[in-house]
Amino acid sequence: MSKLKKALLHISGLTTNENLRQAWLAKTLSQLPSGSRILDAGAGELRNKALCKHLDYVSQDICEYKGTGDTKGLQTGTWNTDAIDLVCDISNIPEPDCSFDIILCSEVFEHLPDPLKALNEFSRLLKPGGHLILTAPFSSLVHFAPYHFATGFSRYWYEHHLPLRSFQIDELKANGDWFSLLRQELMRLPRVASDYHITLRPFTYILSGIAFLYFLLPRNRNQSYELACFGWHVLASKTH
Repeated sequence: MSKLKKALLHISGLTTNENLRQAWLAKTLSQLPSGSRILDAGAGELRNKALCKHLDYVSQDICEYKGTGDTKGLQTGTWNTDAIDLVCDISNIPEPDCSFDIILCSEVFEHLPDPLKALNEFSRLLKPGGHLILTAPFSSLVHFAPYHFATGFSRYWYEHHLPLRSFQIDELKANGDWFSLLRQELMRLPRVASDYHITLRPFTYILSGIAFLYFLLPRNRNQSYELACFGWHVLASKTH
């Protein structure tokens, strides 16, 4: 991707979700003890491996998605999981109990038919005192279909289900807010209108332009993440 395209995407707000998430992951992972054994569950193309150079890194993925899926929704076109260490179901990972000091699972839960089974498996695999790092969308468009089973997860989902599995939440942070999410979708409007052959398509550029100017204005967001956000970043500890 060219520097100009990256700059335009950044200015438009279309990469805000990803940029904020990766910055939080980089900071969180950098603070973990060197040499700790980490499982990157649902690692895909190993996007986060570069953030784990000081850790004993093990990747897992079911390796079924190839980039085109059923061609519906948002697809990547290509998707290479040849470098995955453990090719298996995320709820049945062939490792002994208490095998890992850290488990990372980023942007995966929406692709699982039953994410609670994955949480149960993480509880089994993680050592007492170990760290669980989760990110998942609060609101997302269909992507990687047919491997897309939920649009997102609220903070209350984590607050309810994690303690039931011996996890203490140490950090629960919103990624962006309602305004960030709205800006992203308004900037995406011309592309979606084009993809689905909507009439009066040129008008969508006018709407996006007005929205772009509006979001340049300073404003008090007043904790609008309570209404919606890109997703939640979770750091939890295994209590026993």
